[in-house]
Amino acid sequence: MAVSDDELSAMAIEELDAACALPWPDMKKVTPWGDSFTGFAPSGREVEIERRYLWSHAPEGSIAVEVEVRELGARTGAEAKALITPPR
Repeated sequence: MAVSDDELSAMAIEELDAACALPWPDMKKVTPWGDSFTGFAPSGREVEIERRYLWSHAPEGSIAVEVEVRELGARTGAEAKALITPPR
């Protein structure tokens, strides 16, 4: 049984919230960086979760946070993205 697109989207948003909760000084230290790990969807199926912290060109000094959740072995899944601007 496959994980539903809605389930993947909900997981991507939840993981994005966690990725964006990193304090700015810590986020800045790990940018650019990414990792992936195996987790479990609420349905119990294994999924791969990938997080990326990338420098953004506009506005300058911002960090693009990207999360992708997909079934193991799948090339596509659900993505969620946010742009974090430096504190003023």
